[in-house]
Amino acid sequence: MADNTGPGSAESRNHGIPFDPEWLNATRVDAHAIEQAAESLAACIAVTKESQPSLLKAITVMDLTTLADDDTDERVRRLCARGRHPLPPELLGQLGVKISELKVAAVCIYHRFIQTALHELQGSGIKVATVSADFPKGLAPVEERVAQIHRSVEAGADEIDVVIKREHVLRERWRELYDEVAAFRAACGNKLMKVILGTGDLQTFDGIARASLIAMMAGADFIKTSTGKEMTNATLPAALVMTQAIREYAKKTGAAVGFKPAGGIRTAKQALEYLSLVGEELGGQWLTPNLFRIGASSVLDDIERHLQQLVI
Repeated sequence: MADNTGPGSAESRNHGIPFDPEWLNATRVDAHAIEQAAESLAACIAVTKESQPSLLKAITVMDLTTLADDDTDERVRRLCARGRHPLPPELLGQLGVKISELKVAAVCIYHRFIQTALHELQGSGIKVATVSADFPKGLAPVEERVAQIHRSVEAGADEIDVVIKREHVLRERWRELYDEVAAFRAACGNKLMKVILGTGDLQTFDGIARASLIAMMAGADFIKTSTGKEMTNATLPAALVMTQAIREYAKKTGAAVGFKPAGGIRTAKQALEYLSLVGEELGGQWLTPNLFRIGASSVLDDIERHLQQLVI
């Protein structure tokens, strides 16, 4: 059961609750209101000189990611080096930021590169995250997916990003989804577990809301929008549905669940949009690496470009 303490503290980590079909069946989303709210939020966000603190904040909550088919150890080493030092020293000096004060939250890589990342990030405080559970499709038998998680935990990964079987949502097999995520939770042990919903494949906002709720009931530490491999990845409407589900879950259980938008986030403006959304929907206490991550591979370059322009 969830602990009834303040959001974001170690004691309020989500331990899950028993499957609650009544809560699930009562969950409905006003699609028109969600679309309007997301459109309004996006229209209000622009990158200006006043955006500097938020852009730096976005870097500190970033899961710097490479999940390409042709990844190599050398590419992962470069990613880790960038994670340790996301911006050039000269730019940090112009921004009045100490080199030691800025780093990403985690690097996210395939299982086979866990040891490389652990070696490169030793002593940095940056977490090593890996994707698992038959990423990105989630179609293998659950026993095989659980075994994959066990291997990543044994290899030393700090965080495990697991992907659900989207068919459970599309066919409304909610108990099967709960049992699947609960099995993943058990396999992750005390490692942080991010549950990837694949929102672009789920068809309806009601499906996204219910999948979010099930993942949290089953013990997710984070819920995450996308694998980055779908035709449609992170979107503001889907993120709004998920953060509202997180807020409702926290209100009812006292447990704080994190949120990670990922996939298709390429611009500084998009990063600011997600920061603003989380701050407005969940509060400033969620804007830390413990409860908010941005999964990205290229957005850091655009943030750097805008920060360079802001100091000219």
